[in-house]
Amino acid sequence: MDSSIITPQDPVQPSLTPEQEKKKKKAIWAWTMYDWGNSAFATTIMAAILPVYFAQYIMLGESAVPIWGWAVAIGSLIAAVSSPVLGAIADFRGSKKTFMAFFVALGVLSTAAMFFLTGPQHQTLTIVLYIVGTVGFAGSLVFYDALLPHIADEDELDAVSSKGYAMGYIGGGLLLAINVAMIFLGPKLMPNTPADEVTQLMMRLSMASVAIWWAVFSIPVFKYVKEPPAKAYEHEIGEDVIKVGFGRFFSAFGNIRKFKDLAWFMLTFFVYSNGIGTIITMATIIGTARGFSAITLIGTLLMVQFVAAPFSILFGKLAEKLGQKLTITISLIIYLLIATIGYFMSKEWHFYALGFAVAMVQGGSQAISRSLVGKLMPASKSAEFYGFFSVFEKFNTVVGPALLAVITKLTGSDRYGIISLVVFFLAGIIMLQFVNIERGVKVAEAEDKLLVQLD
Repeated sequence: MDSSIITPQDPVQPSLTPEQEKKKKKAIWAWTMYDWGNSAFATTIMAAILPVYFAQYIMLGESAVPIWGWAVAIGSLIAAVSSPVLGAIADFRGSKKTFMAFFVALGVLSTAAMFFLTGPQHQTLTIVLYIVGTVGFAGSLVFYDALLPHIADEDELDAVSSKGYAMGYIGGGLLLAINVAMIFLGPKLMPNTPADEVTQLMMRLSMASVAIWWAVFSIPVFKYVKEPPAKAYEHEIGEDVIKVGFGRFFSAFGNIRKFKDLAWFMLTFFVYSNGIGTIITMATIIGTARGFSAITLIGTLLMVQFVAAPFSILFGKLAEKLGQKLTITISLIIYLLIATIGYFMSKEWHFYALGFAVAMVQGGSQAISRSLVGKLMPASKSAEFYGFFSVFEKFNTVVGPALLAVITKLTGSDRYGIISLVVFFLAGIIMLQFVNIERGVKVAEAEDKLLVQLD
């Protein structure tokens, strides 16, 4: 074995030598650096730059909302539907990193190609590249998440997952800050060129920078984290990999009662994450409707990135002290208060204050949710189950935004739409109390013992 690479560990681990401990820490660092790299796609491409570029330079002022909405939905749907089957195949073949590398390449190359989008003649190409990029981004995260139970002990999952989210917020926020500076300072640095041309060029360079950032910071995870060993049931040995992949996918539905705590938590996550996802995706457009300035909106987005990082770490430590269930419950109570106070939001400083409150719990709630799934699933089937988890993640902006839109339409005020999100957080808090973590862990460990390691 290459001495520079740490072998992923099983959930129950023997004591490590100082050298092994050093390599393990390097593997964890390498894993978190991927969050640092790929989060730039979420901030610059998905949230800040590409949507504005598409509306301003590709659609030339025409309504971009319907088309963009379909692009987001299609990309998320493809990733969601394919993830569980691909995850099952990756577990069986021992190819989590191979699949991850494929999706990283898909995302990086499509993002790099966005530099060449220059006008309305590229409307279709923009949509295609965004969909492909979204599939690459989301697909890579399935297999990235699936490595978590193999690089950290069970009692380290919360801390490592939280550190990953923290690194993602810092990395994504740092590049976004650089990109925003490029766009605003570009016209001053090139005074002899029309300002609009310079702004467009800087936005194109910003999108290209995401591809470079993503690719470079993906290298450590492939270098220092070794592929987890493949495991299979005895009856699967020698079977066709595609057959096994689909077989596991369909059997997972049939055996869902076996993992009832995991299944219940995923359903619970789907409920409360619809509230979280709606706040994240609709905040900017609601702020715009209230007449808040672009500086306030972008400034709040940047603030959230950097404030969320230390609070993600804090929530990881809180979970160690209070337990995962209580920690998530606390975050949902804060979200419930945010949705309630959001009803009264009328001034720009209110937007900043609520943004700060969101930053306090956004990373922590997601990180602890991810690590709890890792604890409740069989480690040897991590890609398969994180594939299912990703389905719930991808659909976390379906029901919430729809409810907000319907309530806003019926009442004529988005204030009622915002406060309607309280339903998701209240239901999530109640449902979460019925998750029995100890029982779920025992079931997962028993399932792991049924699988044999393949050479």
